[in-house]
Amino acid sequence: METSSVGAMLADRVARTPDAPSYLWPGDAAGEPHTETWARTQQAAHEIAAGLLALGLRREDRVAIMSGTRIEWIHADLGIMCAGGATTTIYPTSSPEDVAHVLADSGSRIAVVEHAGLLDGVLAAGSPVEHAVVIDGPVVPGPRTLSLDGLRKRGRALLSGTPAAVNRAIEAVRPEHLATLIYTSGTTGRPKGVRLPHRCWIYEGLAGQAIDLAGPDDLGYLWLPLAHAFGKALIATQLAIGYPCFVDGDLTRIIDNLPVVRPTVMPAVPRIFEKVHAGVRTAAHRDGGLKARLFDWAVDVARRVVRARRAGRPVPAGLAVRHRVADGLVLAKIRVRFGGRLRYFISGAAPLSADIAEFFDALGLPVLEGYGLTESSAATFVNRLESLEHGTVGLPLPGTEVTIAGDGEVLIKGPGLMDGYHGLPGETAAVLTGDGWLRTGDIGELTARGNLRITDRKKDLIKTAGGKYVAPQSLETRFAAICPLGGQLVVHGEGRGYITALVDLDPQAVRAWAEQHGVTAAGHAEIVRSAPLVAAVDGYIAQVNAGLGRWETIKRFTILEQNLTVEGGDLTPSLKVRRRAVEERYRHLLDALYP
Repeated sequence: METSSVGAMLADRVARTPDAPSYLWPGDAAGEPHTETWARTQQAAHEIAAGLLALGLRREDRVAIMSGTRIEWIHADLGIMCAGGATTTIYPTSSPEDVAHVLADSGSRIAVVEHAGLLDGVLAAGSPVEHAVVIDGPVVPGPRTLSLDGLRKRGRALLSGTPAAVNRAIEAVRPEHLATLIYTSGTTGRPKGVRLPHRCWIYEGLAGQAIDLAGPDDLGYLWLPLAHAFGKALIATQLAIGYPCFVDGDLTRIIDNLPVVRPTVMPAVPRIFEKVHAGVRTAAHRDGGLKARLFDWAVDVARRVVRARRAGRPVPAGLAVRHRVADGLVLAKIRVRFGGRLRYFISGAAPLSADIAEFFDALGLPVLEGYGLTESSAATFVNRLESLEHGTVGLPLPGTEVTIAGDGEVLIKGPGLMDGYHGLPGETAAVLTGDGWLRTGDIGELTARGNLRITDRKKDLIKTAGGKYVAPQSLETRFAAICPLGGQLVVHGEGRGYITALVDLDPQAVRAWAEQHGVTAAGHAEIVRSAPLVAAVDGYIAQVNAGLGRWETIKRFTILEQNLTVEGGDLTPSLKVRRRAVEERYRHLLDALYP
C-alpha cells in the first residue's frame, strides 16, 4: 500500500514489525504496565474505523476527540484517519464557549469524549454532533450515545461481513485530504482551525526518521496533550520509526513513573524543565554545607566540559578527571531519578532558557530544543545531538527552507505547512504568501552554524512610552534560569513609562523555601507576601537586570498570590502564558505598579 495517508503509514509499520511493542500504558495499582503490539494497535484502529463507517462517516468528515492523553486517544485518532475522516482536537479543559465554537466551526458530526461528564458539552443545543462516543465509565446507549467498546463492537460486525471495508477507505485517502483540524490554543483571540492534511504527518514521520530522532530500540514517554500538534507529530514519527511509547497524560505521576518505565527519549515543554531545574537545585541546597558545595562544584565542572565539547574543543585532561569524579559522586545519581536510561529530552512549544538547557546537558541529560507552529505541523526545526547549540532551536528538518525577512521575522516553507485556516481565507492569506512561505510571527536569526535562534514573538515586543522596544521573552527565560523557586515572569510595559512584571512562583518550591528560611505562614499567599521572600525575589530580578539597558530593566514587580493555571485561562495546555489574558485579569495589580 502506497504511503499516501496515515492509515497507509500504520499498515506499512504493521507489515514491517507486527509483533514489536507499540504502546505501553499504566496498569492496575502496583501492576505491570499494559502493553500492545503494532498489530494490536492496528486492530483497535480498524475496529474504530469500521464503527465510524457504520455510523455513516464520509471522507474528510470531522470527528472531535475531547480527552486527556491516553491510549484510547491514539486508537481513536488512528481509527478516524483510517476511515478517511479528520480528527478535530479539543482540550478537555476547554471552556464551554470554546467547545461550542470548535464543534460548530468544524462541523464535527461525531465526538469521542473521555467520560460521560463531557456529553452535555458536545450534545448541547445547536451542536452539529450526531453521535457521541464515551471512552470511560457507564453510558446509557441511545440514538446519539454509545461507548467506545460499543463502537468497536459495531466495527467488528461490519468487518465480519465486509472484511475489506477499512482497507478500501484507506486506499481512497490521498495526501492532500484533510487529516486533522487543530484549533490554535493561542495566547490571544478566538481559536482558528488549522487544516493539516495527511501529507503533513507523512512528512513529519519521514523527516524524524531521516534525522534519527529516535531508533527502534528506544522507548518514549508520551504525556503531552495530544490535542496539541507537538504530540501529534511525535505519533507520526513513532509510526515511521517503529519505536514504542509509554502513554500517560497525568503529570502528577511523571516522577513516580520514570524509574519504573525507564524511557530513553522524553518530550516535554520548557515549564517542566524549569520546575525540575528549580527542584534539583533546591534539594541540593536545602541543608547547605558540604552537600551544596559538592553539587555546585560538580555542575560547574560538567558545564565546562559541555561548553568545550559543544564548541568542538578538546576537554583538558585534568578537567576530564574531575568530571569523572563529579559524575560518580553527583551527576549519575541524579540521572537515576529519571530512570537511568534517558539519552535525551526533546523540548518544544515555548522557548527554553539556554542556561537551563546547559544545566541538563551538564547532568548528562541533553535537551534537543525544537521549534514549529501548529501551522507547520509542530516540528519544523530541531537540534541534533552532534551539533547541539544551546539557546537555538536547531536546524530545519530535511525539506524545509527558512529565511529571515527584513524586519527579522522568520519565514518557513516546506511540506509540513498547513492548507490554511478553516473557513478563513483572509486570515490564511495574511500568513501564507503567494509563493508558499509561512509568516511565523516570530523574530529570529541564524547562527554561524545555521541553527535558528528565536528572540521573541513579533506581536509580543513591547514599545514603552519612551519609544524603546523591549523583548519580554528574553527577560522571562533569564528569570526562569535564575530563580530557584520554579518561578516564571510575565513582563509588562506596552505604552508605559517603564517595565514591570508579575511573578508566579511554584507552591512546592515556595513551601520548601519557607521551611528552610524559618518563614512561618499558613499558606502560599502569606508566604509570598512575606518580607524575606519578596527580598529574595528582588535579588533575582536584580540579576535579570544586570547588564541590560536602562529602558529594558524591570523597575517594579508584584508576586501573584494565586498561581497561573490552564483551568483559569492563564496558560495554554502546553503551559505557555496567555499574555493578554493575564494582563487583563491582573490589570489592577499592574496599574498599581505605575503610581
